[in-house]
Amino acid sequence: MGVRIRRAEASDRDHVVGLLDASFRDDPVSSWVFPGEEHRRARHAGLMGVFTDVTYEEGFIDLAEDGTAVALWLDVPAGPPPAEDGTDEAVLVREAVDPDNERVEQIARWTAEIHPAGRAHVYLWMIGVAPDRQGEGLGTALMAPVLERCDREGLPAYLEASNARSRALYERLGFVFTGTALDLPGGPSMWPMWREPQAGPRE
Repeated sequence: MGVRIRRAEASDRDHVVGLLDASFRDDPVSSWVFPGEEHRRARHAGLMGVFTDVTYEEGFIDLAEDGTAVALWLDVPAGPPPAEDGTDEAVLVREAVDPDNERVEQIARWTAEIHPAGRAHVYLWMIGVAPDRQGEGLGTALMAPVLERCDREGLPAYLEASNARSRALYERLGFVFTGTALDLPGGPSMWPMWREPQAGPRE
């Protein structure tokens, strides 16, 4: 699929946040974090904004040139996680997004805890496709250049699938469920998935 991709710039920030908000507002995990549609519409974009800003600072964002799909990536170095400096990032996220909502803090903490450490890898934090364009292969096309780079450089890749449909897509791209799901209390599951670098062309 001929999808033209470019690196998102600072001026794309609001569009990226809006696209992620639209893509994930009805996702099972987002619905668990922000129960109640009215509350979710009021607060969900704020969480997408935090994720976007962190990725601008620490990683890179790829955007389809027509603005219909976006991927947030982080290059994670080898070794243990950085030593604690007394800052509780999960608390800061909750305070910035929805101070009275403990689930914002919980999801940030739990996904950090299950993130594999040790080997350098590329982390696909989020990938969003405009709701009216989902199912057209845009997500796969957006991921392809980074996965090709992983294969060239011998880098694994990691992500958390937030629904069964996305898990099936990632499995087709070579990702494997690590074996331990993150089961949100009274809510959906998230599936940590790992992809070893692959030799030769992918199907």
